[in-house]
Amino acid sequence: MSSRALSPVLGTVLLLLVTTILAGAVGVAALGTTMPTPPPNVAIDVQVDGTTKTLTFAHRGGETLDVRELSIQIAIDGVALDSQPPVPFFSSEGFRPGPTGPFNSAADPNWSAGETASFRLASTNSPTLSRGARVTVKIYVGESLIGREETTV
Repeated sequence: MSSRALSPVLGTVLLLLVTTILAGAVGVAALGTTMPTPPPNVAIDVQVDGTTKTLTFAHRGGETLDVRELSIQIAIDGVALDSQPPVPFFSSEGFRPGPTGPFNSAADPNWSAGETASFRLASTNSPTLSRGARVTVKIYVGESLIGREETTV
């Protein structure tokens, strides 16, 4: 019995086995990765009342948002507020107690089209709102910017 004819057959079987294992590993890696969820598509308007130092946010349309997943960044004349709003909240440094709508921690955190939410800046927050100030508001869901509004008081 000759052992020379066995080598090519064994080599072919091993090559097929290695190829199958590599193909399986590539398939698991390619199909096992999750695609990032796209940010929600929404339209939000912001109005600023310089007299009462109130920022009012109107959800004009699009997906319902869970405010517990939001972060809001506010800048006045290009300078970020010392204290940013930790939505939802009831009482927080830099803000008057009792925000309205889903920004209030006692309210339903789901913010749907047609609903408004607001909060008032406290005089301890800096910089302060004054007539002619440019207010920039950025709204994020996680790391994704979903809205940017700029208005003048």
